[in-house]
Amino acid sequence: MHVTTTPPPTVRWVRRLEELEPLDDVVDAAAATAGRLFGDGARGRVLRGEWFGHALHPALTDVVIGSWGSATVLDLVGGEEAAPAARTLVGVGLLAVGPTAWTGWAEWSASGRREQRVGVVHVAAVGTAIGAYAGSYLARRRGRRRLGVALGLVGAGAVTAGAFLGGHLAVARGVGSRHPAFAD
Repeated sequence: MHVTTTPPPTVRWVRRLEELEPLDDVVDAAAATAGRLFGDGARGRVLRGEWFGHALHPALTDVVIGSWGSATVLDLVGGEEAAPAARTLVGVGLLAVGPTAWTGWAEWSASGRREQRVGVVHVAAVGTAIGAYAGSYLARRRGRRRLGVALGLVGAGAVTAGAFLGGHLAVARGVGSRHPAFAD
């Protein structure tokens, strides 16, 4: 594998994001609530997947992203006959968002300051996606498929940005619970 010494623009951008101190007010406000809800107690341990051996959040994100991504594929190539399946997939993603968010907040509450800065931007991107997909689902239910598809595409862009940041946290920064047996 060839590694260049100059990081790509995405790496430079996320490194700047990690150091963006103006985000600290948002981080502090969110951390106070997250600490109460997801701290070291039983709820936090369950949501972080300590009973399972590693973080639950990445697996749950696959349900959300997979559902919404599949809906997007159906919207783009499935035609009118795929519309009911696309609407169902948008709904499945929306149903999976709750538990996915709770597990993510539990992981976030145990992470460091730079990871928490990236995390609040991750949440903003995913929150935008949730809003767009909720609007998409409602539009589809009301027979406004074109609007539903358009909102779904907005959601796809936002969730892609959120997934990039989530992937950065999990892979580059190692955010995620894991059993000590994996330390070797």
